[in-house]
Amino acid sequence: MKKAVFPGSFDPLTNGHLDIIERAAELFDEVVVAVGKNTNKAGLFQPDERLELVKAAVSHLDNVKVGQIEGLTVDYMEKIGAKYIVRGLRNCKDFEYERDIAGANSALDDVETVLLFAKPENQNISSSMVKEIAKLSSKRLDAFVPSVVVKALQEHFE
Repeated sequence: MKKAVFPGSFDPLTNGHLDIIERAAELFDEVVVAVGKNTNKAGLFQPDERLELVKAAVSHLDNVKVGQIEGLTVDYMEKIGAKYIVRGLRNCKDFEYERDIAGANSALDDVETVLLFAKPENQNISSSMVKEIAKLSSKRLDAFVPSVVVKALQEHFE
């Protein structure tokens, strides 16, 4: 069985993230969306809120599970028996970052990183940008995030 992990902070989950998850679900027997904390950024949603938002957004995918990750991705992967990391690429800046992380992960454990290119409509979406838009306006958030996340963002910024 080919099991992959898609790690991230998902604060919040974007349409770009969801597209990568849906495409990975077609490639692997099981995909685990591993919700973690980015130690370099202040979070908008609490970890348990992010976990629930991701679960709701992927509920239509039978072979996708959601888990919470603390520590290194490769340690989590060993614990759940996964050999593949899935990551999305929007641009060359993402590529350079992901290339370096893939190298480090490969040196730490026997894992393979699979990179999926973002679709053109998702190439400019970032969680940071979504938070800024949501803070200033609730217009057209559905162009950037799933409906369950639109509602959570609107409630958060009311």
